[in-house]
Amino acid sequence: MSLASWFRWNEPPNRVSQKNPTEMVAETLMMELSWQIKQAEKQQRERENEYRRIKTGVDYGWLVSYPKQNYDISPGERLQLEDMCTKIHPSYCGPVILRFRQLIAEYEPEVQEISRLFRSVLQEAAEKIKEEEEAKKLARQWNTKNKTSLSLTTFKSRSRISPFISDIKTISEDVERGTQPTRRVWSMPEFRNAK
Repeated sequence: MSLASWFRWNEPPNRVSQKNPTEMVAETLMMELSWQIKQAEKQQRERENEYRRIKTGVDYGWLVSYPKQNYDISPGERLQLEDMCTKIHPSYCGPVILRFRQLIAEYEPEVQEISRLFRSVLQEAAEKIKEEEEAKKLARQWNTKNKTSLSLTTFKSRSRISPFISDIKTISEDVERGTQPTRRVWSMPEFRNAK
């Protein structure tokens, strides 16, 4: 047995596996969520240290060691968030992250509130995507209906019928010219041919 098999030096470097865009979006958004949770924990520890220092008057911050991450999302909630992330179109990944960061900076939520805030941003983006898809669908339907109705419209516009203007001479018209028109009953409107 050779030593080369024990060591991985002689193997060619593995290429990065090609992931589909939805997996990349879900990974990116979930990494952003975990990073924001870590940052919120760090800020919360700093606020607690500041409060203790003000309360006691002594700074023991150099003595305290903190665990790397205290708060973690429940597995069920994590799966729900990952499922929501897969529904986000890749072109919305950047705007979702920017909106999430904007809300974090604006509200400065507690660690436990971050996942709810993230969920609301994902729901907002999913609704926006759905609205845009419906608008595109309606536009496509309108364009196809418009093409068919446009041909009918041009056909209809060529053959206009006007009941009061007539170029066709009739015998009754010649007879009516010589006589005075009778007055109609008061409830009926009077139509006169204006030539």
